Amino acid sequence: MALTGLFLIIFLVVHLAGNLLLLRGDGGEAFNAYAEFMSTNPLIRILEVLLFLGFVIHIYQGLYLAYHARKTRPISYTVHQPQKNSSLFSRTMPITGIVILIFLLVHLRSFFVESRILGSPYTMYDLCKNAFENPWYSGFYVVSMVLLAFHLAHGFYSGFQTLGLIINRRIRSVIQWAGALFAFLVPLGFAIIPVYFLVLKYF
Repeated sequence: MALTGLFLIIFLVVHLAGNLLLLRGDGGEAFNAYAEFMSTNPLIRILEVLLFLGFVIHIYQGLYLAYHARKTRPISYTVHQPQKNSSLFSRTMPITGIVILIFLLVHLRSFFVESRILGSPYTMYDLCKNAFENPWYSGFYVVSMVLLAFHLAHGFYSGFQTLGLIINRRIRSVIQWAGALFAFLVPLGFAIIPVYFLVLKYF
C-alpha cells in the first residue's frame, strides 16, 4: 500500500500543476492545450493505465487492511481510548478513503467520461468552469479536499515508515514536516480552483 500511495502522491503533484493553469485568466487557452496533450500523447495514455491500476490496487489494499483489522479483533476493547495511541488522521483513514473514492468517481464522471468517452462539445476548460460555478459541486469539491488533507497527513509519513526509510530521528522529523506541508499545500491548491470560479461568477 505504501508504494501505491507514494505513486499517487506524485500523481497529485503533476495533476495540480496542470490544473493550476485554470487560474491563468486566458480564457482556458493554456489549460485546453494541456488537456489536449494529455489526451493525445501515447506515453500519457500508457501512464493513465498505470495510474488506474495504482488507484485500484491502493483501494483494494485499503479495504483489505480494514477488513483484516476488523476480522482479527471482532470484539472491541473494554476500555477504548484511541486518542491516546493514534492520531486523528490515522483513525479517520477509512472514512476519508471512502469519501475520496466517491469524489474520484464523481470527478471522473464530470470530466474524463464527459470529454473522453461521451465526446462533449465543450472544451475541458468549459467543463471545469461550468462545474465549478455550481456552488454544490464546488462545496463538495472543497470538503473532499479537506478530507484529502486528512488522508495525506497520515498517509505521507506512513508510506515512508512502511518502506523502512525512516532510519533515524532526524529523518523522521524531516518527513513529518514535509508530510504536514504537503498535506496542507496540495489540497489547498486544488481547493483554490473552484473558489476562484465561484468568486468570478458572483463577484
